[in-house]
Amino acid sequence: MADTQRPLSPHLSVYKWQVQMVTSILHRATGMALAVGLLLAAWGLVALAGGEERFGHFTAFVGSPVGIILLVGWSWSLFYHLCNGIRHLVQDGGYGYEIVQFVRSSWASIVLSLLLTAAVWAYVLTLGAAA
Repeated sequence: MADTQRPLSPHLSVYKWQVQMVTSILHRATGMALAVGLLLAAWGLVALAGGEERFGHFTAFVGSPVGIILLVGWSWSLFYHLCNGIRHLVQDGGYGYEIVQFVRSSWASIVLSLLLTAAVWAYVLTLGAAA
């Protein structure tokens, strides 16, 4: 009879958290966030086609603190998914499988995505201040 106290398959509580595990989970999560974020983009397009009043409601929402948080999160999801996807393509070519390279590229995808997000939003906010 099997011991019921032991997990039947590898489980998150069994492993020590490592950056490689986090990047794998983040890649999946950001892929889902990008898909859900498309609903916000679709709302914007429908509102734009619906006239000035409807578009005004949309712009009021995306200009609110909640809307800005969603847009910043969506843009970070895009940049992270892009950076980590490129990392995966490099690995598909047979490179970067040594532990040191794997850890370094995992951290690079996180840091680069944060830098790209900060750069884009600095530019966007600069445009808003100039208007």
